[in-house]
Amino acid sequence: MGIRYYKLTDDIAHPDRWELGKLHDSRGEELWPAPLMRGEPTHLEGRMTLPVKRVGAALDFSHAAFGIPIVHVRIAECFMHLATDCVQFFPVDIEGHAEQYLLLNVSRTVKCIDDHASEEVRYWRPEDERPEKTGQYRAVYGMRLDPAKVGEVKIFRPWGWTVALIVSEEVKQALEDLKATGVNFKEV
Repeated sequence: MGIRYYKLTDDIAHPDRWELGKLHDSRGEELWPAPLMRGEPTHLEGRMTLPVKRVGAALDFSHAAFGIPIVHVRIAECFMHLATDCVQFFPVDIEGHAEQYLLLNVSRTVKCIDDHASEEVRYWRPEDERPEKTGQYRAVYGMRLDPAKVGEVKIFRPWGWTVALIVSEEVKQALEDLKATGVNFKEV
């Protein structure tokens, strides 16, 4: 059957979990999240800060506002070991927590969405009056990937729908072996 892939998301059903707020850069200004969701390398200087919107159990993997992945250092080590060329990490100080956390930037995209196997895909059309987006994905429901197009990449964002963070079965298994908290997987 080949390699299986999973959409990695924040487990919002985890009991008594914390909820993280909006990232701030080293100057205390709100960090614009778009560069962190493109699936490409980025540059950030200094330490980011992150407030806790709702106090609760600290998780190994969670999303800050706008879906920015935040990981405990032990999870970052797992990603670095398995997918060094696909990830970047930036230090984050989380309000009220001395543990070391990092912002995860997935710096790789792969053109691999299987439009026909996915439940539904919608594209931006000329009549939507967004010429800069015409021909790009507008929505992807029940996403399925074509594993043959992925190759050996173990963590990436799918081209055209970079809001999704995808991991290989090997990464999923490694996170489960670590008993990482806050992770949720859905096969794609």
